[in-house]
Amino acid sequence: MKAVESGVIGAKMETMDQIEELLTRGVEKIYPSKGELEKVLRSGKKLRLYQGFDPSMPSLHLGNFVGLMKLRQWQKLGHEVIFLVGDFTGRIGDPTDKLATRKQLTAQETRKNSDTWQQQAARVLDFAGSNPVKIRYNSEWSDKMTFKDVIEISANLTVQQMLERDMFQERLKEGKPIHLHEFLYPVAQGYDSVAMDVDLEVGGNDQTFNMLAGRTLMKALKNKEKYVMTTKLLVDKEGKKVGKTTGNALFLDSTPGNFFGGIMSFPDEVILLAFELLTEVPLEGLAAKISQNPMAQKKQLAFEIVKLLWGQQSATQAQTDFENTFQNREIPENIPTYTTSLNSLPTISLLVDSNLAGTRSEAKRLIEQGAVEINNVKVGDVNSSTNTQNNPIIKVGKKRFVKIIKSS
Repeated sequence: MKAVESGVIGAKMETMDQIEELLTRGVEKIYPSKGELEKVLRSGKKLRLYQGFDPSMPSLHLGNFVGLMKLRQWQKLGHEVIFLVGDFTGRIGDPTDKLATRKQLTAQETRKNSDTWQQQAARVLDFAGSNPVKIRYNSEWSDKMTFKDVIEISANLTVQQMLERDMFQERLKEGKPIHLHEFLYPVAQGYDSVAMDVDLEVGGNDQTFNMLAGRTLMKALKNKEKYVMTTKLLVDKEGKKVGKTTGNALFLDSTPGNFFGGIMSFPDEVILLAFELLTEVPLEGLAAKISQNPMAQKKQLAFEIVKLLWGQQSATQAQTDFENTFQNREIPENIPTYTTSLNSLPTISLLVDSNLAGTRSEAKRLIEQGAVEINNVKVGDVNSSTNTQNNPIIKVGKKRFVKIIKSS
């Protein structure tokens, strides 16, 4: 009997530890408070929760990956997880952090962009099994709304609340337009919570305003508490989102090799945060290891992430390929260098300034043809920027290399 009791107590303690990890790892803030949500979880209640994903592009990116990892934690603890595709709200365009109005998409564009999302997300979440993640589309209810519905729902939010948003304040100062449909975006996104009758929403801390709008609507329309869990963003010391500043944005429909090389392009100061957000590796003692040998820990980070997404074999191969290319000197020893004092430069400008391209048009063409790689990762976005702080190596074609040197 004692052995059984001991096992039960051990299982309870393990669950308690998992709850603490759920509430803290990668979490920026919980509304109304961590304590209130923790009390509910300790009671054993299972929650219905979701995160919404904006189908503005066909690939899930590094920021989405952060959210998927948090949803993965919730699913493992037996909660009901919904992966919501914002195919309706995507037509409006989320104004968050945008100093200009976003281009509106058609219904066909949002559906096409999200066609393979379940396949991509399945690298992290389980869409089968005994507790499968459910995939839903907010057009299910938003397409059926009448104008009367929109007015009645909008009556629960104020213009003053909308104008509190930083980017709207910036536009007002600069005399830039704020279109009425942008005010309606938080209304539409907030109503998702009501339509699905959820207990909690997960999202990046840049989505706090929209998620709290949903909390307001839930209270007003259902007299129900909706918890909000905001996650940290993977940003460098300048506050720029990593993965967009490295010159090689990382997507879940990429390849293990590209992902491994992309992680190796991360600035050293985000290694610990990336372990926290993108892996399940215990964090204890990691800061000291990173301080002693950041390159080794960054390689371990890349291995752990690729292993999680594609499996052990793919991770091992990706690491071998990276080491053969960069550490076994398959890159020529005496390659030209280009020195800059800037932490980040548009990739097109860098190609021209370092004489890898004669003109900006040529640089753009090289990127579009897939001829440009940074640290062994192909550059796919002509508008990308390159982080110069880790002295990246740029390759054009098969034989042209330049090493970027960041001066102090």
